Amino acid sequence: MNFATDAFSLYARPSPTFAAKLALSREQLRAAAAHGPLGTVLLANSLGAEDMVLTHLIAELDLPISGFVLDTGALHAETLALIERIAVRYGQAPQVFKPRAEAVISFVSQHGERSMYDSIAQRKACCALRKLEPLERALAGKTAWVTGLRREQSDARAEVPFVEHSPGKPTKFNPLAEWTQGDVWHFIQANQVPYNPLHDQFYPSIGCQPCTRPIAAGEDIRAGRWWWEQEGSQECGLHVKQES
Repeated sequence: MNFATDAFSLYARPSPTFAAKLALSREQLRAAAAHGPLGTVLLANSLGAEDMVLTHLIAELDLPISGFVLDTGALHAETLALIERIAVRYGQAPQVFKPRAEAVISFVSQHGERSMYDSIAQRKACCALRKLEPLERALAGKTAWVTGLRREQSDARAEVPFVEHSPGKPTKFNPLAEWTQGDVWHFIQANQVPYNPLHDQFYPSIGCQPCTRPIAAGEDIRAGRWWWEQEGSQECGLHVKQES
């Protein structure tokens, strides 16, 4: 690894109020864990840097929050390898939810394996198939879920609250809402948290392999996600706020 370009040297710079943010995040996680009976509060683990921080904090606090991963069938091998690393480090692997095989086969047969590049509608249809439907199954009957959303990640997330309530849906907790990218990587470095080695190769945000590229110097941290689309459309739908 070239130390001059690894994720720590690039990003690990905590904000002046990091200690207070960390304390608040721990409080938020405790509140999430108390939000429902055992087994009804989950961490949606994207296997990104933020969710690895949350995985570590949940284990550190010994909270009854289990994790789940959406294996879209198109993730990088480096991303999937983190599932076993979580099991080794923290004693329990996240539960894996996959899209329905017959639905994927039908979609690819009709539209091709690269239809996400054809239009926003096609890309979002692929996201719905591979992410939204498995998420619905993962959250069925649950009272709350925890995510690694941060306000700094994009304009669309600039007002992410610590807690979100949507009618008929599990309560959503975002304990890292105020964290900066520097806070995230400072915590990972300080606690030797496992992380995706692609982060050391200029992938600050990692999704499905066909829809993620490394970023260039000076680009936004999410510039490598759905880079062929106009700015503003680049969400998969997992974290679109439902209006009440």
